Amino acid sequence: MVSAIATGQDAASLWQEWRESLAPLLILAVSLTAVLLIRKGVIGALARWASRTESRVDDAVLAAVRAPSILWSLVLALYLTVGLSSMDPNAAFYAFRILHAILILSVTLAAANLAGSMVRGAVERLAIEIPITGLTVGILKGAILTVGILVLLSSQGIAIAPILAALGVGGLAVALGLQDTLANLFAGLHLLIEKPIRPGDFVKIESGEEGYVVDIGWRSTRIRMLPNNLIIVPNGKLAQSQIVNYYYPEKRMSVLIPIGVSYDSDPGQVERLLIEEALAAAETVPGLLKDPAPFVRLIPGFGESSLDFTLIVQVAEFTDQYLAQHEIRKLILARFRREKIEIPFPQRTVHIQGGPESAETRA
Repeated sequence: MVSAIATGQDAASLWQEWRESLAPLLILAVSLTAVLLIRKGVIGALARWASRTESRVDDAVLAAVRAPSILWSLVLALYLTVGLSSMDPNAAFYAFRILHAILILSVTLAAANLAGSMVRGAVERLAIEIPITGLTVGILKGAILTVGILVLLSSQGIAIAPILAALGVGGLAVALGLQDTLANLFAGLHLLIEKPIRPGDFVKIESGEEGYVVDIGWRSTRIRMLPNNLIIVPNGKLAQSQIVNYYYPEKRMSVLIPIGVSYDSDPGQVERLLIEEALAAAETVPGLLKDPAPFVRLIPGFGESSLDFTLIVQVAEFTDQYLAQHEIRKLILARFRREKIEIPFPQRTVHIQGGPESAETRA
């Protein structure tokens, strides 16, 4: 009888232990399933709502919370599990702290990404003259992350004021050790504020490289050259160099095409033919403009062996000049051949004096 009672007590205690160990797992499984189902419904509703609207704000919100919401679901399920299970109070206290920290960090990261996307979208939608670069987005995200970290430290019971004071003192030593990095950072801020160049501009720097500005970062500016290579220029060096911005104040630019003809040619006829061919090319060549109208000047003027004209045309942007010059020169050459207008070879007259008789040689 005693043996039977002891066996029953052992079974009851064993069952109690199993129930205590399985209960948290069961609570976690049930709560996680429920939370994930709720997340799926909310995300689906947001996706349907975003598909029916033309605004990009809801798309940005959906993209920012889609991935972090999985982590939030897990954190909520763990929170319910810790709260409903018979866990040791001290262990539960530290578990809640860890979950709070994870939740604050994930919300901060999601808010930073959302802010960057919304700022880009707002600038594009409203056509605001603010250069959106890696540096501006980085500063915005950095500010949000800083606030999130301060909130995290405060939630963990850590005093913020001594940390800020220590950072202020230590910042002097860091500034001395990172002079070049900070110089590039402030040079990047100078480029963003003064806006001598903007992402998308075609520029030529003092060292001779030219290309499209891809991005202005916190340390360097990336420029994509016409061969599709990328040149990385430190912001400090770029801010101190001379820059030719072919997109400022506008993209349209003049292209000067020199043409030399024989001295036997009629200048008025040459001028008329050049303008006619330039206008004909403007009808078919992309980027070559009819307005402002092309014009011709007898400049440089009287060359050593030719009358030197300059045809001035307008193109929509810098890279349009290559095709425009190619097509215009072909049309001019064909027209000159039809009109019997000579494009002379370089020649000069040399007088040789070697005695009573002088010789004249034309070379």
